Amino acid sequence: MKTLPKILVTSAAGKTGLYVTLQLRQQNYPVRAFVRRKDHRSEALERAGAEVFVGNQYSLTDMRTAMTGVSRAYQCAPTAPNGLHFNAVFTAAAYDAKLEHVVTLSQWLSSADHPSLFTREVYLGDILIGMRPEMSVTTVNPGWFADNYLMVLDMAAHLGLFTMPLGAGDQKKNAPPSNEDIARVVVASLTDPAKHAGQTYRPTGPELLSPNDIAAAMSRALRRRVRYMDISERMMVKALKALPPSNYSVAAVTQLALYADEYRSGSFAVNAPTDHVARIGGQEPESFEAIVRKHAAGQPGLVKSPLRSLGAMARFAKILATRPFDLKRAEAERDYVQLSAPVFAQDDASWQATHQPASITSPQPASPEPL
Repeated sequence: MKTLPKILVTSAAGKTGLYVTLQLRQQNYPVRAFVRRKDHRSEALERAGAEVFVGNQYSLTDMRTAMTGVSRAYQCAPTAPNGLHFNAVFTAAAYDAKLEHVVTLSQWLSSADHPSLFTREVYLGDILIGMRPEMSVTTVNPGWFADNYLMVLDMAAHLGLFTMPLGAGDQKKNAPPSNEDIARVVVASLTDPAKHAGQTYRPTGPELLSPNDIAAAMSRALRRRVRYMDISERMMVKALKALPPSNYSVAAVTQLALYADEYRSGSFAVNAPTDHVARIGGQEPESFEAIVRKHAAGQPGLVKSPLRSLGAMARFAKILATRPFDLKRAEAERDYVQLSAPVFAQDDASWQATHQPASITSPQPASPEPL
């Protein structure tokens, strides 16, 4: 029986890291799951047979320790203004550990002069991780996750409204991938480096959807009428900051507003959908309706009732009463690096040249590594 290499998964309790770990364990790969604390997610990873490592992903000492005895890794930077620091720590530790292969989670908007600091940091991180010629790299760069729409599922379930600043309701601008489907592409790339080294993959859902399509899928999954309401970025930012417990820092909110700008301009529709989930991940991508159904099944609070509807109305009233949030001021107060002439994705000739179908590869699916 062939001994399988141990794989490190960073951000292992996160949106994609959790599923990467679980899918690797289903194939009997030894996995070290890097988490920041013990909780129900880390317990699920332990039950699946993963070795849970609790540490600080921004600590070079912790990252070096986590990479001891590891030959491959999934690099998944947290959504934070210090993402570049994480990538530098990861790259330095990978150099010391002499990793043979890394799969890195990039970003569809990644470009040198993007207005988003987070996006520019991802671009720099991609350069750093590719600088050691002895280590092969596979890049996975999804766009707007299906998970992003689930932020407003409570309002959809109880008020019948899908509210986001996505522009006209009838324009098809995104093919949203599930967290599990993104993980399938990552896992295929981790388990067969010889086939996937040097490749770039863009996992998507099965079809381009409009905001009205998203609302209709929510309607079917939740068994109630849901309609799309286009709101301003200002209202979206107020909503993200008004309703605790929020998973979004002030820094993340400022960047989400920029991504909504890109959404309206159609950047996430470029080269979508792809066949990478099916051809690389080995399974047809999940429909958005299926994603909502699965999520709602684990959320009893989404079941409609008069009391929950009243609670949703109260939360909506709180959003309306929240003071406006000045994004530019927030960035200035945090001393973000500013560019004199930032460029959105579709105005960037370099981004356009590297994000067309010919530049995004799609080989045959990987064969499982023998046990």
